[in-house]
Amino acid sequence: MLEIEHVSHTYADGTPALDDVTLSIDRGLFGLLRPNGAGKSSLMRVAATLQLPSAGRLRFDGIDVLAEPRALRRRLGYLPQDFGVYPGVSAEVLFEQIAVLKGVTVRGDRRDAAERLLRLVNLWDARGRAVSTFSGGMRQRWGVAQALIGDPDLLILDEPTAGLDPAERNRFQELLFGLGETAVVIVSTHIVDDVADLCERVAVLAGGRVLANGSPGALGGALDGRVWRGPAESGAGAATLLSRRLSGGRLSVRVLSDERPGPDFEPVTATLEDAYFAALGHRAGSRR
Repeated sequence: MLEIEHVSHTYADGTPALDDVTLSIDRGLFGLLRPNGAGKSSLMRVAATLQLPSAGRLRFDGIDVLAEPRALRRRLGYLPQDFGVYPGVSAEVLFEQIAVLKGVTVRGDRRDAAERLLRLVNLWDARGRAVSTFSGGMRQRWGVAQALIGDPDLLILDEPTAGLDPAERNRFQELLFGLGETAVVIVSTHIVDDVADLCERVAVLAGGRVLANGSPGALGGALDGRVWRGPAESGAGAATLLSRRLSGGRLSVRVLSDERPGPDFEPVTATLEDAYFAALGHRAGSRR
């Protein structure tokens, strides 16, 4: 289990990034939903031992992460949102170089890991190509493969489906499902669909704070009976706008209201996306 307790961070210029974040993340798939500028990257860097927080503590299976970062790194796999590669170096060679840095010192073990993991992400046939020539989706899959070196117990994936086509996303989700049986897997994204069906628990992060935390079903279910859908041109009165969506050539809205906001509105089953927008809307309203 990864325990994040009252973690806050303020940059040297006074910019606040994290504000009293507390989360307990058990084995399995955990989704971290956030808009841009939510403090997500700061939290990922802190959890990956790349950045010290201004306050708070982290523990993973009894390890004091801040006091013993190397102990965690031996059990960590990390895919940052953006990563560079050496130009002209093939996928297999670069993979083996990173395996050396991760402590895989036996050459045969590195080769075995390269074949197993590059096959897993469907890149074995492209192993001789330079990673710098890969498409965005191929590079992302290579990044996932290197994060899996050493069979990590804690896997942190920042925007892992960026650049993947629908078929690749489906394969990747199947892969994650299997990994969640033996490891703590944190998936940070702004795409609700990536975590709605995949993750057992989800937290919504915005403004450096945790706004909601629970199972996707519980977060959506908390709004049941209060979410309505209607045409965008209809007046919704005092209802809170959750989202606007174009479907079948018509623009519709989903709103949050204790009562039917207008004659053209119908009740709909609340979803994780509704809970996400409701949490963000509540934060925006509390700051006005």
